[in-house]
Amino acid sequence: MRGIVVPGIDGSGETHWQTRWEAADPALVRFAPTSWSAPDRDDWRAALTTALHAAGADAVVIAHSLGCLASVDALGTIAEASAPDAPAVRAALLVAPPDVDGPTFPAAAATFRDIRPSLLGTPALVVASEDDPFSSPAASRAFAAAVGAEIVFVGARGHLNGASGLGDWAEGLALLESLAGVRADA
Repeated sequence: MRGIVVPGIDGSGETHWQTRWEAADPALVRFAPTSWSAPDRDDWRAALTTALHAAGADAVVIAHSLGCLASVDALGTIAEASAPDAPAVRAALLVAPPDVDGPTFPAAAATFRDIRPSLLGTPALVVASEDDPFSSPAASRAFAAAVGAEIVFVGARGHLNGASGLGDWAEGLALLESLAGVRADA
């Protein structure tokens, strides 16, 4: 399974499940925007679109936090274009999408505030925590509904990042495998 890893602001640190998954599976590659710390929507959309084209058909998007918004933005733009050379995305795993209207949405990500989720046209799963400081359960449900995704709550685990102590996050990997219809090591 080819996967594009789409972290949030500043990328994912060494203890983050995304980084650990990348280290364990060479078929997973991180997208590469130039504006990690001061995220620019256009830069992130372009970087993800480039990564999807490079991955070829049937890539899986594995997004966390602001990466979820970047993914929705890029996939929506690709779907609207309906170009014959548009990359075919097998599925999108969207973990801990932030609420752009919430009080904790980062000021550094202001260019992402006007992204309004729309149907992705690809199977998608939103994974959320019941006590995410960046999104309420209601906002997570609304995001999932707007993009046409199923939603799974995994308990009270914060922002589902390195600070959540998820390690290799076997539960998340099982959700990804189920969504993509493959085993990650296949």
